Amino acid sequence: MSRYVPITACLAMAFLQHCSADEFSVFPPRPDHMPTDLTIANIFSDHMVLQQAKPLRIWGWAKPGNVVVIEFAGQSRSVSADKSGNWAVLLEPVPASFDARELRVSSAGHLKVIKDVLVGEVWLCGGQSNMEMKLAASRDADVELLSADYPAIRYVRLPLTSSLTPRADFPVDDANDKSPGHWLPCTTDHVSNCTAVGYYFARRLQRVLKTPIGVVDSSWGGTMAQHWITRETLQEIPQVAPYFKKHQTARDEWIAAGGAKGAKQRYQNDLQAWEIASAKIKKGEAPPRKPRIEAYSDPSLVARQPGGMMNGIIAPIAGLTVRGALFYQGENNCFGDWSPFPRTFPAVISDWRKAFDNTELPFGIIQISGWSTRRSMTYDMNHPTNIIREIQFKTWRQTPHTGLIVTFDTNSSRSIHPACKQPVGQRSARWALAEVYKLQNSRRQPLEWRGPVYSRMDVTGGKCVVHFEEATARGLVLDQDVDIGFYVAGEDKIFHHAKARVDERNRTLTVWSDAVTKPLAVRYGWSNLPAGGLVNARELPAYPFRSDAWPLESHADTEPYFAEKYFAEKSK
Repeated sequence: MSRYVPITACLAMAFLQHCSADEFSVFPPRPDHMPTDLTIANIFSDHMVLQQAKPLRIWGWAKPGNVVVIEFAGQSRSVSADKSGNWAVLLEPVPASFDARELRVSSAGHLKVIKDVLVGEVWLCGGQSNMEMKLAASRDADVELLSADYPAIRYVRLPLTSSLTPRADFPVDDANDKSPGHWLPCTTDHVSNCTAVGYYFARRLQRVLKTPIGVVDSSWGGTMAQHWITRETLQEIPQVAPYFKKHQTARDEWIAAGGAKGAKQRYQNDLQAWEIASAKIKKGEAPPRKPRIEAYSDPSLVARQPGGMMNGIIAPIAGLTVRGALFYQGENNCFGDWSPFPRTFPAVISDWRKAFDNTELPFGIIQISGWSTRRSMTYDMNHPTNIIREIQFKTWRQTPHTGLIVTFDTNSSRSIHPACKQPVGQRSARWALAEVYKLQNSRRQPLEWRGPVYSRMDVTGGKCVVHFEEATARGLVLDQDVDIGFYVAGEDKIFHHAKARVDERNRTLTVWSDAVTKPLAVRYGWSNLPAGGLVNARELPAYPFRSDAWPLESHADTEPYFAEKYFAEKSK
């Protein structure tokens, strides 16, 4: 068990009420910078939202042996700090409330008061840059920043911290209440830094659930799945070994070059050389690049290393009571080496569930979109984005309490960062409302959140007849009656663009190409930058699919991808 996995929810409340933290062996060590008198973990700060209807874990540090008293919503609990100064309690579940309350923590004459605390639904939003993208950078920022008025939707952007070992807490700049680590309301004055996906997700949830919403943003651009998993888990995955070696080499070289002292001297020397070179450039010449101080830092503190984000960002909030998680990541696993992803991506889910002490933690997987231009058919068929999307799809299908949200149709700019985040957040909210909150529509039917899901393919008269899962294919239609994004291949395994026609009565799709008289395989949306308008009555896009199980020869790698090597064929 990882040492920062929280105490289990099954511990009796009566036991927790007056027990000593010495009973628990799961706490990370007290941070050296913490004061010895009384500290509460930094995730607990003014304007936060606590999770309703679940036991609330509150924790921090105090002088060893001192009794700590925690008061909130009419409850009072006491606990003794263990020999390392750790303390934690579970408060009984509290109903949702828009009333601003105080969370009070006291010990040996010291008092910490967390003000303006609401109780509602708390969601963790993780991943890389497409989750990290701020509302201010999104397509609809101009009107959203003017109109945002959701004081009961609160968000906190966690500091970007990497670490070799699990950190007990994250750093906070107390002098700047708009810096990472501080909770802020989603109002015009404060919402610009909120994750755009998280904002649109939370806005839809609040409109339906009529409750405060808290968004904990743990995203970091440029990260890979292996950065968000424990090092213990990663050590069991052979494909990650080169990443461990690369990071260790960088750290050894940094230490051999004098560590922090040597790095400081190198930076000063390079900065001086830059200043001299800058003074000598002539008009019209490109200026030299100024040295970045981050490039001289300890790789263990700034680098995207295996397990680094799990240790530096997730560990400090492990055990926080949350409803679920959204995770938007995969782009960086396309670049050159997808091979760890079939094992690391599912491991993100399992390791986060351990960290938050919930084996059924709802986990919304946001499928990556595409980027760049479409090139040749061969280029598209072999692009690693297809492998990543299929791994995300199969992980969803084989992992209970997860959902998969399609995004490929949101990219109109060919950018790796499509700015249209509103559909992504709203589709994520549809999944949560349907699967997590189990809501029904006005006719008492389950909410629809999935687009058409491929089921099987038959060949009839030289054409492919594609069937979809019944619950997803109501009102199957080609948007604007345009049949793009379809491909078929025969025995030679060479794909050709295909035509398509929907049979609305049977909810099937017929796909064919005059160039393929005996088709064996059909694919849809199988491209670096997918295009396609196959939707259902709710205008939810079909998931990219393929009927074949042929190995995928990614043009970025030498190793082919065999789906059956990692995933058994079964449905949830």
